[in-house]
Amino acid sequence: MKQQTSGKTALQVIVAVLAATPVLVGLEGILSGPEFLHVMTPWPVDLDSHFSFLSGFFLAVGIAWYSCIPDIETKTERFRLLAACTFCGGLARLLSLVTAGVPSMGHIAGLCVELLAVPVLVWWQARVANKAAENARLTGA
Repeated sequence: MKQQTSGKTALQVIVAVLAATPVLVGLEGILSGPEFLHVMTPWPVDLDSHFSFLSGFFLAVGIAWYSCIPDIETKTERFRLLAACTFCGGLARLLSLVTAGVPSMGHIAGLCVELLAVPVLVWWQARVANKAAENARLTGA
């Protein structure tokens, strides 16, 4: 078996760990609604509906991140699309921070992942993909 100097396995592990958050938080949001955020009932039905939609979307994005893990070096387009979605969510969260105030530490951690870690992951995935393509050219695969 070839030695993986490209960091593919480490990238796969990091993506798997980070993707657990949208999956678990999405599921909890679907099951608990806005109560998940420790808000007092009653809340507006429109808030519940919007929160449910976003929780489902969050779950789907997390599952989609998991779909990138096998053969991560060939999933560049999907990886970048998910990264762009996640980064845009982080920009919206940053706008909220500026306009509405500082959220809880969990949301700050999410903001850091969305705006700092995700661009690093995109760079890392590109490096892994380029290394795999180079190895394929050298071996004639």
